[in-house]
Amino acid sequence: MVCIRASVRITRGLRRHFAVPCFQHTFVSLRQSLVSRSGYCSTTASHSYVIVGAGSAGCVLANRLSENASDSVLLLEAGPKDMQLGSTRLSWKIHMPAALTYNLCDDKYNWFYHTLPQAHMDDRVMYWPRGRIWGGSSSLNAMVYIRGHAEDYNRWQREGAQGWDYEHCLPYFRKAQTHELGADRYRGGDGPLWVTRGKTDHALHHAFIAAGQQAGYPFTKDMNGYQQEGVGWMDMTIYKGKRWSTASAYLRPALSRPNLSAEVGCMVTRILFDGTRARGVEFVQNGQIKRVYADKEVILCGGAINSPQLLLLSGVGNADELRRLDIPVTQHLPGVGCNLQDHLELYIQHQCTQPITLYKVQKPFNMLKTGLEWLLTFTGYGATAHLESGGFIRSRPGVPHPDIQFHFLPSQVIDHGRVKSKIEAFQVHVGPMRSTSVGWIKLKSKDPNDHPVIQPNYLSTDTDVKEFRDCVKLTREIFGQKAFDPFRGPEVLPGAAVQSDAEIDAFVRQKADSAYHPSCTCKMGSASDRTAVVDPELRVYGVEGLRVVDASVMPSMVSGNLNAPTIMVAEKAADTIKGLPSLHDPGVPVYHPANLETQR
Repeated sequence: MVCIRASVRITRGLRRHFAVPCFQHTFVSLRQSLVSRSGYCSTTASHSYVIVGAGSAGCVLANRLSENASDSVLLLEAGPKDMQLGSTRLSWKIHMPAALTYNLCDDKYNWFYHTLPQAHMDDRVMYWPRGRIWGGSSSLNAMVYIRGHAEDYNRWQREGAQGWDYEHCLPYFRKAQTHELGADRYRGGDGPLWVTRGKTDHALHHAFIAAGQQAGYPFTKDMNGYQQEGVGWMDMTIYKGKRWSTASAYLRPALSRPNLSAEVGCMVTRILFDGTRARGVEFVQNGQIKRVYADKEVILCGGAINSPQLLLLSGVGNADELRRLDIPVTQHLPGVGCNLQDHLELYIQHQCTQPITLYKVQKPFNMLKTGLEWLLTFTGYGATAHLESGGFIRSRPGVPHPDIQFHFLPSQVIDHGRVKSKIEAFQVHVGPMRSTSVGWIKLKSKDPNDHPVIQPNYLSTDTDVKEFRDCVKLTREIFGQKAFDPFRGPEVLPGAAVQSDAEIDAFVRQKADSAYHPSCTCKMGSASDRTAVVDPELRVYGVEGLRVVDASVMPSMVSGNLNAPTIMVAEKAADTIKGLPSLHDPGVPVYHPANLETQR
């Protein structure tokens, strides 16, 4: 991660973030009639579909639903466009892969969420950046393309998401993708989302992969294909040296269609219901309240935080909690905002004895050189996020599929990248994939401008504490292999003094942080599951004309990063909404280790 930043003004950003616009007088009642209020509200014509949120899922749906020329689609986004005047060079912070830490700290593109103090993490308040821009978090993330394991999707089906097993999901991963290595049974060859492998060929990446094998883990040539388990090269959503967000892959190619409209700066404040039928949405744009109507469906694509928040603001959620906030109940649905899950991770860091890390690249002159090379040719250190190697392992015998993930980086990250590297160092991001701690999201108030209350309940189970202990010990084992002998200096984090289980546990509480993968807050499940929010066709239970399509509908976390699965969910949902039968690839081979019960 090359932090090519001039100066991120965090103080200014936080001040802007917490300043609430004076719209309170316009929100006297969240259940006003659908009749336009003269002087306050502008009512527009209806569309077939109104999509709320131009993020990883919303951009996919905008493209796929507008393929039918007889349907009109309106896409509403609270943030700005991802480019200005059609030039990537005028919005380089979004499009330069190495500049990703700019976006994590810039509230122009970012919701700047924070959690409640975490009781099991020394009462730390955790920072949750989420995308508020065309492309959503795919315009802010580290561009790692990971699908998760086949068994994640088979588990979804067992949890009540009928038709979401791996055989029904893999074809949509393929449909979305064009992989630079070519198509096969696992990779796509003609989809909008370009996926590439790293080009830097860095010695430290080779050392990590070799060390993983020396520690006894297999090499995998494609952790998104037949065999996730093992160490190897990671895929990235980078194309021709630029970030390939869903805005670039799906939205912009479709904007020339006359039946697709995309608006920015639209803060959607509630869903408009006629009884229990969703008819449209109300939003604020340029200080003016507006309404727009959907002839067919309203589709929420706001993500794991915004989608449950909007449902709750619209009276869909736990009836008792809604009444306490004086929000009229549209539909009692107690699962809204519950089942919050996220990946937590640690940075294990070593000093490097050779000057080959990205430390020197982050010096002012070299940053300028890197920036100019990228601006002129879209090549060089700026054309990658540098997370080019990694792996998935099983922490102990009997674990059915990998439960620990590694992202290796030939650099040092401090405080989400908001502090520059101090030394020549390398690190691995490591964390459990299927933590058992579950949290929730609730409204702070009925003011749509108030961020919701976020409680992930990190490390609230003994299982999660034990798994993080394993993460530290197993990472140390890999870094201790012969392949790192030419590069390994003193351990920076946790540090040589941290050895006992109690000391490791304290380190985890002090230093673990979100991997930015919130999900599962509008859980998909069967009608008999009272915690489910949407059915397997992603229709909200108890109401009509309303779906949720984003990471919030996942019944449980996948074993990996969330962007690729979210895009898959939207691709599959698009076929469902259009009334097409689901794609299906039966009998797909999946790797199962022969030593499952005896070795990790």
